[in-house]
Amino acid sequence: MTEPLTVNGRRYHRPRRPVVVVCIDGSEDAYHERAIADGRMPFLERMLHAGSDLRADCTMPSFTNPNNLSIATGVPPSVHGICGNYFYDTAAGTEVMMNDPELLRAPTLFAAFSQQGSKAAVITAKDKLRRLLGSGLVDGICFSAEKADQATEEENGIGKVLARTGMELPSVYSAELSELVMAAGADILDKDRPDLMYLSLTDYIQHKHAPGSPVANDFYAMLDQYFERIDALGAVLVVTADHGMNAKADRDGNARVIHLQDVLDAQLEPGSARVVLPITDPYTVHHGALGSYATVHLPEHADTGAVAARLQALAGVDTVLTRDEAAARFELPGDRIGDLVVIAERNTVLGTTPARHDISGFTEPLRSHGGLSEQKVPFLVNAPVPGLPDGHRLRNFDAFWVGTAIAAGEPLSV
Repeated sequence: MTEPLTVNGRRYHRPRRPVVVVCIDGSEDAYHERAIADGRMPFLERMLHAGSDLRADCTMPSFTNPNNLSIATGVPPSVHGICGNYFYDTAAGTEVMMNDPELLRAPTLFAAFSQQGSKAAVITAKDKLRRLLGSGLVDGICFSAEKADQATEEENGIGKVLARTGMELPSVYSAELSELVMAAGADILDKDRPDLMYLSLTDYIQHKHAPGSPVANDFYAMLDQYFERIDALGAVLVVTADHGMNAKADRDGNARVIHLQDVLDAQLEPGSARVVLPITDPYTVHHGALGSYATVHLPEHADTGAVAARLQALAGVDTVLTRDEAAARFELPGDRIGDLVVIAERNTVLGTTPARHDISGFTEPLRSHGGLSEQKVPFLVNAPVPGLPDGHRLRNFDAFWVGTAIAAGEPLSV
């Protein structure tokens, strides 16, 4: 029997057949449940009867980058270091996009397995994740659907992606971007047979359309066809999400926003506190950089307790934590978050000041994520899951741990 690999303190079995993990960005159980009820996901309905229909917790904050990297490393942000899409680097005094591999503090499973001779393939919808997820990968495949037309054998381990899939390059703001990820993944699984494959989609549809809506059901029906193909190709399939999604508007469709910078400027010297919104990324058309989680960097002599009490008293705020409290409760790297962490209630988002958030062009009520209310995500497997250890809290970043055990025919290793 081949010895398991230990990666970031966790033991993983070497799979005897491919393991494919699909991260449906922004998904929650209501999406696939409504699609099944409406007859749009017949394969998934059969799969869940024979396999496993579970729920897991994502990492906090419930944003894209920290959760994709948790799934890729098998550990929380306190270990891998990616605690948002965006953070304030206090040492450099600048706000930084968290897409540079140098910010990653732990190896990915793809890097570790590939360095031991296994084949790995990583396909992301948006290019912002590609370099992080592909860090340390040896002789593997790693590219984004966003720039699939630019993928080459030398740079990405694959070329002619659009020709192989028969698709045109889609808009970054489209359902087709995720479909290209799925089409390319199925093609690579069929022709290249990687041991590990990670397919990370985009949440454009979930930001715009609620569960059970015609557009959402069409999207999940498309996914169902690819799930069936992946299953037919003999892979262990694990479907999860990086975070859920909720409406963030009132009954009239108006966004419910707390502008934290304005509140702090009224309490402290204007501009002395800094509000950082870790949802921020280059793709703000569908969320306006408004999410339900924010960090606050305070001036040196500010009364942290008084500021926390003021923020906690705001209508729509769920939780305010100090740096140490947030790092302990949510497994975050304390040196990369603010003095305070603010989390909004289910139907509220946090912003800085109105001028920095233009959502005037939105045609649908705001839907977003980031808070505790978006932490529960699906964990769906096309096979029974071996017994979880007593007391184990299932997380989305258990996906490859579970998948490789099933593919090796072995019990889950603690």
